Amino acid sequence: MATEPETPEAALAAEPAVPSLVDRYFTRWYKADVKGKPCEDHCILQHSNRSLVDKNESCSAYAKQINLVTQTSKWRTTPSVGYYLKICVITLAGSHLVLQSGKAIKSIFYQISTNCSRLQNKVSGKFKRGAQFLTELAPLCKIYCSDGEEYTMSSCVRGWLMEVNESILHKPSILQEKPSTEGYTAVVLPKFEESKSITEGLLTQKQYEEVVVKSINATTATS
Repeated sequence: MATEPETPEAALAAEPAVPSLVDRYFTRWYKADVKGKPCEDHCILQHSNRSLVDKNESCSAYAKQINLVTQTSKWRTTPSVGYYLKICVITLAGSHLVLQSGKAIKSIFYQISTNCSRLQNKVSGKFKRGAQFLTELAPLCKIYCSDGEEYTMSSCVRGWLMEVNESILHKPSILQEKPSTEGYTAVVLPKFEESKSITEGLLTQKQYEEVVVKSINATTATS
């Protein structure tokens, strides 16, 4: 018995999804329940070390589309090495309370304490002079919501603070609307000797999804 020809819609659905620019150039890692706070999950986008110039794509065109990693030349290793270090872009994970609960963000501050502001971070030269060094638990910014709740974004990886995203100060909503691109929080450059070990203690995409499912099931069971 002859089978019916596949419809164009079915054929299109069967095709593998085209990876986004983020997924093409970055590997997603996750830190769940940062500092023991449930559902305050972070996503760390680790650069894949692929050249940003791929086929007919220029570095500037890529930067324009993704709107992060706009100063890649600052983060290159010495010319003799000739490849990009695995820079990390810190963002909110999709399961973070700020993204899941429909909250309205009132303001965002990079002022961590009276004597420490991430906005004062000024990087210069190939030796990253002036860059603030961050530990895994170092706070990056504070998010204040209209319901009075406060959340802290942490680095999650050790390294030098290369850049903070001042755009979210002027338009906090992009942190929710485009958390993996225009709404990123900061860019961190790991030490060269630690670039292969910084993901220890982080979750892969699959592990993260399993954690989220367990959390949902646990919440459902107790409700």
